Amino acid sequence: MAYIELNNELPGIRGLMAYRPETEKPLNALAEVLLRDDNNSLSRGERELIGTYVSYLNDCFFCQNVHGALAGHYLGCDIDEVDAIKKDFSSANVSPKMKALLNIAAKVQKGGKYVTAEDIDRARAADATDKEIHDTVLIAAAFCMFNRYVDGLGTWAPQDRQFYVNRAPQRAEEGYQSSIYK
Repeated sequence: MAYIELNNELPGIRGLMAYRPETEKPLNALAEVLLRDDNNSLSRGERELIGTYVSYLNDCFFCQNVHGALAGHYLGCDIDEVDAIKKDFSSANVSPKMKALLNIAAKVQKGGKYVTAEDIDRARAADATDKEIHDTVLIAAAFCMFNRYVDGLGTWAPQDRQFYVNRAPQRAEEGYQSSIYK
């Protein structure tokens, strides 16, 4: 049960967006550009993985499972593989570029000033573009906001992780600007 009366039974951010539909549109538009826009050299799966990892670091159950299921869907891996990446991306089967970007995302999660010039140089050395570095920082920052929004108002989340896996194909098809929140 959320800390405030939402007048709906929707979980996580979905309930909050239904409660304040005037904030739904800009928040979903941001998510759509960051996570789904095809004018990006990072795949949708890689971008969802960044959001998943930041949500894991923030201990946001709802967001890490929604976006982890989407990352798995896009990357063709299961939830256990996504969990392994969250727990130790440095030894996971991800590219050196993704390892460098996840390192930057982890630093942003702590606070923007934790990111160093050396972190950026490491990402560039792993072939990350400036746009990919920019988007990693913005995805990490946005997910800190989304996670704090969801958990700061005490929303509920389905505890069965298979729920998120089962819904991932539909979410991937509909995107963030659809009426899935209605």
